[in-house]
Amino acid sequence: MENKNPLSPHLQIYKWQISSLLSITHRIVGVVNFFSIILICIWTVFIIFGQNNYQIIYNIFNSTFGKFLIISLCWTFSFHILNELRHLIWDAGYGFDLKVAKITGIVALAGSFVLTILFYLLGRSFF
Repeated sequence: MENKNPLSPHLQIYKWQISSLLSITHRIVGVVNFFSIILICIWTVFIIFGQNNYQIIYNIFNSTFGKFLIISLCWTFSFHILNELRHLIWDAGYGFDLKVAKITGIVALAGSFVLTILFYLLGRSFF
């Protein structure tokens, strides 16, 4: 006899929750951060090799796309840090209550946008 009910939830019947969305986003952002750190290291090597090489990178980051890329990377790093702090609190044994998990998820997401705006304003005041 064939079982018509799935043994685990699948996309047609599973209701998305803030914790699952943040978990998926955390993993994707972790991969993005890995590759962005490699690009930052390459950028540092260009700085070491002289001003002509640095000028190429400077022109890229001074464009509209470059500024969007920098702001996006600020968001990915701030989101990853705040969500990782949330996971550290879970590792300590706190915050497993459904209501607390939802609140900390929303705080991590909103806080990442606030930190990104603060980093942008702080960076703009220096340059």
